[in-house]
Amino acid sequence: MKVLAADFGGSHATCAIVDDRTLIASEEIAAVDQETFATMLGRVATTFERLTRRESISFKECKGIALGFAGLVSTKAGRVLSTNSKYEGAPEIDVAEWSRQLFDLPLRIENDARMALLGEVYAGAAQGSTDVVMMTLGTGIGGVAMIEGKLLQGKHSQAGCLGGHIPVLFTGRPCTCGAIGCAESEAAGWSLPLVIAEWPEASQSSLAKYSKVGFKELFSEASAGDQVAAAIRDRCLKIWSATAVGLVHVYDPDIIVIGGGSAAHEAAVAARQAGAERIIMLEKAPEAEYGGNDSHDQKCQSPCNEDLGNVDRAGNCAALPDRREKAAYIQQADHSQ
Repeated sequence: MKVLAADFGGSHATCAIVDDRTLIASEEIAAVDQETFATMLGRVATTFERLTRRESISFKECKGIALGFAGLVSTKAGRVLSTNSKYEGAPEIDVAEWSRQLFDLPLRIENDARMALLGEVYAGAAQGSTDVVMMTLGTGIGGVAMIEGKLLQGKHSQAGCLGGHIPVLFTGRPCTCGAIGCAESEAAGWSLPLVIAEWPEASQSSLAKYSKVGFKELFSEASAGDQVAAAIRDRCLKIWSATAVGLVHVYDPDIIVIGGGSAAHEAAVAARQAGAERIIMLEKAPEAEYGGNDSHDQKCQSPCNEDLGNVDRAGNCAALPDRREKAAYIQQADHSQ
């Protein structure tokens, strides 16, 4: 079954033709600063036309359009609810009507991180799992959850898709959402330059040679031995770790999938080298180890994500017996091929 797909991220949109689990063709469109949603939709339509023409596929052969959007989305209404300063004007556009008029195809829209998690469960790193948390690292930080095979939605379409806005530093910088010290405002692509600008001795770092620093440059310079880059990298890893701990405590998944831009690969590699299993404690240890049916929350009275306070480098909570054999794992979503 062929479908057209468009994923609206923070810095670009990706358009594709997909046939079940096979990616037939795709193309990225860079998002221009302050570009409206209407303008971007026009470019997406042009890209769909180019891709179908190149692959000799007619729109009639496609069953519909799947659209992922980096903002709050109502799947019931089929509309964008909030853009958080991205793609202005999106809530005023009826995307289902846009699809019918241009392509005569039905359209389904969903939050982009939720859409990514659906893809991983259907054809990727989380196949076979029904209780999953996914973190997407890129321009922003996405954190989504599936429980018992269902995506969380909530009354206001906000449940289980705002993991990047878990507070990690109550004295931190303002976030685009209006809160203070969110994970996204402390360790995301858009906030990384702000972190570097405030970092002591950053002007003497090799990072200073770049006009714009992203995670690719940060991890590269850290690996090359730059102490400032290494310190900022480690801070990002700790923030991502604390965010993951929060998501685990809230949703109790059996797997975490890390995806997104270049940060995802670098974070997974560096986190494993740093012993990142310490951040994941997903399954209960055998009852004998607890002396009963008490859960982790009942036995552990101290927080496990205060700068990774009670969670050691081997993956154990200091307040609990050894749990290494029961610790679940981080699965990196790798679609480079």
